[in-house]
Amino acid sequence: MIRWSDTDTAFMRSALLEAGLAAEASEVPVGAVVVQHGEIIGSGSNCPINTNDPTAHAEIVALRAAAAAQRNYRLPGATLYVTLEPCAMCMAAMAHARIGRVVFAAYDKKGGAAGSAMDLTAERGLQHRLDVNGGLLAEEASALLKEFFQSKR
Repeated sequence: MIRWSDTDTAFMRSALLEAGLAAEASEVPVGAVVVQHGEIIGSGSNCPINTNDPTAHAEIVALRAAAAAQRNYRLPGATLYVTLEPCAMCMAAMAHARIGRVVFAAYDKKGGAAGSAMDLTAERGLQHRLDVNGGLLAEEASALLKEFFQSKR
């Protein structure tokens, strides 16, 4: 069992706030923050519906913001906190950005690419290896998702 640090928990709470912003905008409530040297350098909320952009997942939005802030598309040693297990697109983008660690909340059995539906962390074709830890504040993230989808029915 993983022992989460207070720092991990605080940054995941920031990602949960981003997920709440997505829900307020009628987007699937997923949020992400990129952290380097103990500071948030990029954040993002899911917004593919409102932007008409299929790549506008929270992780991609956060990576773009972090890369712009750092003036570098490589983010070595950074940690990305996200409220839902990343999909294949997001995992590949994190590998290309050289993210050091990914921490996610809820598991995604249908589309998660960090071990649930598939495991890109074990894919030899990716030139960069990511440390991945899942389950931090999973109940809170899952509750947000369930609430959102129940309200849509």
